Amino acid sequence: MRRITVWLLSTVAALVLLFSYKTSTMGVGGESSAIAAGTGGDASTGSSTTGTDTGPSGTDAGTGSSGTGAGRYDGSVAQTRWGPVQVRITVSGGKITDVTALQVPDGNHRDQQINDYAVPILRQSALAAQSADIDTVSGATVTSDGYRESLQAAIDAAHL
Repeated sequence: MRRITVWLLSTVAALVLLFSYKTSTMGVGGESSAIAAGTGGDASTGSSTTGTDTGPSGTDAGTGSSGTGAGRYDGSVAQTRWGPVQVRITVSGGKITDVTALQVPDGNHRDQQINDYAVPILRQSALAAQSADIDTVSGATVTSDGYRESLQAAIDAAHL
């Protein structure tokens, strides 16, 4: 009788633990990442400005003598397994002077942790390489792939 009682309590405890486990795909909602906060990463940012100059003058960025203009260029939205990734590059003098993440996966706390770590590394790599030929950040493979895809689209839009 004692064995049956121990077995039953162990089984119930295991089931409670199993069903209370929160996976990385279960978003808590309402929280925002420090990377994506305040960047206007909603649907209106994505398609309306993709691949176009969004500089302060609103003029065409391709008017420079070298064929590469100054301004800000948005990459396409890369749909990844964990959510959309989109970057914006700032070009000056034919060089990438800044890379900003407009959208990164932030559906749950783990995504936010990963991207808070990975996005600054990806940014520094892109600025150093001046291209989309950058290394994948360990632990953020999906975000790194999406970042490279969007970065390449922005570079193509800037004609670099």
